[in-house]
Amino acid sequence: MSELRVAARYAKSLLDLANEQGTLDAVKQDMDLFGNTLEGSRDLRLLLRNPIVKHDKKLAILRRLFDGKVSDMTMRFFTIITQKNRENALEFVAPEFLAQFNALRGIQSADVTTATPLTPELRAHVERLVQDQTGGKVLLKEHVDPSLIGGFVLRLGDRQIDDSVRTRLNRLRSTFKENPYQANL
Repeated sequence: MSELRVAARYAKSLLDLANEQGTLDAVKQDMDLFGNTLEGSRDLRLLLRNPIVKHDKKLAILRRLFDGKVSDMTMRFFTIITQKNRENALEFVAPEFLAQFNALRGIQSADVTTATPLTPELRAHVERLVQDQTGGKVLLKEHVDPSLIGGFVLRLGDRQIDDSVRTRLNRLRSTFKENPYQANL
């Protein structure tokens, strides 16, 4: 079974248990911390994937890193994962947990890429537009790509709205290539 499917099942189990016991917000904060730590530490990701390092050693490292910083439920979760020899799936558990948490809470995730950082007013406007489209809360992730020149690219689930100057120029360029005589009109 692929690590992504294993991670999805473990994340679902953790989400359901935390929701049942009323500790969902605490576990969500734990998964935020764990995901950010993994994202920032290539060595930790490689360690968790390494089949040569023993499982108890990996658990000891996880305990040393997160003991006192995460809830008891999350520490027990790490213990279960390592006992089942599934720590290579751990790096996928945090993002999957957060995606399932957002789905449970009705929070829609959207990515917006602009040529320059968004101003607070423009950020609020984009969030309102996405909320109007989805009817729910929005978690907006911002990216800056100067090659867009201007405009924006908005990704919402499997939909993408590309209203960047770069894309408009590329369309114009292809129109000129297809029919250079009509472009002179």
